[in-house]
Amino acid sequence: MKHSLVTLMALFLFGCSTGQIPEPPAVTQSRDLRDFDHDGVINARDNCAETPLTAVVDNDGCPVYVKRAEENDVQVLFANDSSVIPNSFLPEIERMSDFLKKYPETHVELKGHASPVGRHQYNTQLSLKRAKQVRKQLIENGIAPERIKTVGFGDTMPVKSDSKEQSNTLSRRVVAKVVGEKGYVVEEWTIFMVRNN
Repeated sequence: MKHSLVTLMALFLFGCSTGQIPEPPAVTQSRDLRDFDHDGVINARDNCAETPLTAVVDNDGCPVYVKRAEENDVQVLFANDSSVIPNSFLPEIERMSDFLKKYPETHVELKGHASPVGRHQYNTQLSLKRAKQVRKQLIENGIAPERIKTVGFGDTMPVKSDSKEQSNTLSRRVVAKVVGEKGYVVEEWTIFMVRNN
């Protein structure tokens, strides 16, 4: 009885289909929905075809950028009545050169100064000569001349300090500040990434 019930069930389940099951109809895709750079925007709408894989993208498939700025300054002190750059300040000028190479769109204005000792006209020429010496060193370090401007303020802006001697020492200077800005791609984080803190 048990055996015949199993046979009857098998016939009921499998015996009813006597013909073959028809193949489903072939579906033709009417639109190209491929996304070659895998950024979630189809090729037909993607204006930036080679988006970095981890980038956050806008509706056009282009990476979202954020601007970051950093600044670098230089200060070179000179001996009295001299425009010779002391060797101890060459690394500082090298650091400014590296910064200008990192940000090739930037320009620098070198501001020369002198201590209020001697004649004003002479000090103005001396301060400009100091700025030109720093400019020459930047050019030797590979910076294009047209990116560097020099100006001499003479003894019009002395540095205030505790003593006259210290004030004069700090006033014999060339200073400059440059701000560089770059756009960085905003990256998305997934569960597979690890932040480095």
